[in-house]
Amino acid sequence: MSKFLIAGLGNFDLEYAGTRHNIGFDVVDAFSQKHGGSFVVSRHAGVAETKWKGKTIILIKPTTYMNLSGKAVKYWIEKENVGIENLMVIVDDKALPLSKLRIRPGGSDGGHNGLRSVQEFLGTTEYPKLRFGIGDNFPKGMQSEYVLGKWKTEEVTLVKLKIDKCVEALESFISAGIQRTMEHFNKLDVTL
Repeated sequence: MSKFLIAGLGNFDLEYAGTRHNIGFDVVDAFSQKHGGSFVVSRHAGVAETKWKGKTIILIKPTTYMNLSGKAVKYWIEKENVGIENLMVIVDDKALPLSKLRIRPGGSDGGHNGLRSVQEFLGTTEYPKLRFGIGDNFPKGMQSEYVLGKWKTEEVTLVKLKIDKCVEALESFISAGIQRTMEHFNKLDVTL
């Protein structure tokens, strides 16, 4: 039986709930709900385990804060003995429009502190990532406020739809592999 580790990055404090920067948490929460997982706070992360199509899926939401996400990812990948090719790290990405998501088997952190931390702790950039486009609709100098801000009312329905698409993408990654998943989901334009 193969095992997967799905790490949604974000900040664990309640004040960050529902912000753009915490979309990784929202995606793993949705996956967990769909597949009957239940989160408990454990070492460095909120953790849920579920089974689907004969595979064991460990979902984590690091409690280490975004900038130390790698500490939690490294701990759980080693504890659960998951191959790096069966890891998927989910983050927000302001370089992508809200209608897009991007899956890659490796590549740079793109200036994302959470990915930089994972890269430092794992010692490689070659691990799968799912980037959830949040757009860059903010005035100069307001990036931090935008990223840590909550979704606009008119964005919420689209965000929920896109979270569902991300859950489908994770299911595809687990059952069909990253190549087929990229071919299908990287082309998607998620609109209402």
